Amino acid sequence: MKKIVLTLPLVLSALAAPAFAIDAKRVDQVMQDMFGKAPPPWQERMQLDETERTCTDTRSQPNAAQAKEIEAREAKTVVFPADGNMLGDWKAGYRVANAGTGLQFSDKADAFIGGNCYACHQMDPKELSYGTLGPSLAAYGRDRKGDADAVKSAWIKLYNSNAAVACSMMPRFGHKKVLSEQQLKDVMAYLFDPESPVNK
Repeated sequence: MKKIVLTLPLVLSALAAPAFAIDAKRVDQVMQDMFGKAPPPWQERMQLDETERTCTDTRSQPNAAQAKEIEAREAKTVVFPADGNMLGDWKAGYRVANAGTGLQFSDKADAFIGGNCYACHQMDPKELSYGTLGPSLAAYGRDRKGDADAVKSAWIKLYNSNAAVACSMMPRFGHKKVLSEQQLKDVMAYLFDPESPVNK
């Protein structure tokens, strides 16, 4: 068997090599070909908005100016509850955070739409199975001691993550109407309520 030796200059030159070019029009055409017969709501999802286009074109690595522009634009979309209350029922929030159903081809029309939060985050410290793409949210509310600014910041992230971090991989749950205002409130309660298992 032939031995391959990777020298530092070889590795550095590979890292410095320009990424292969992506033909955006070709990608759009492939997506259209794949989902061309999908129902209208799915067709609409294939149309990238300005933020999605920038994040796609930069491979989620926008430069400082682009990031600032994205965050400013997306911040304008955030809607806070008219009643000023951002916390709902933590037990309902548990269901939303731990449900992966909704917005899938296989769903029935009346399928419960969840946030699928557990796929990226640990929430309840006793959980044994959870995703690690996002940070652990265990003790989230307890660590923040109900701070009003922390509550507002969490609402912004849930409503439109790109308002907080440009090209975030977290869904824009409120902005894209994935979750209702009440569901967002319930997830917020799951994060902040002292009685929630997240904070035990």
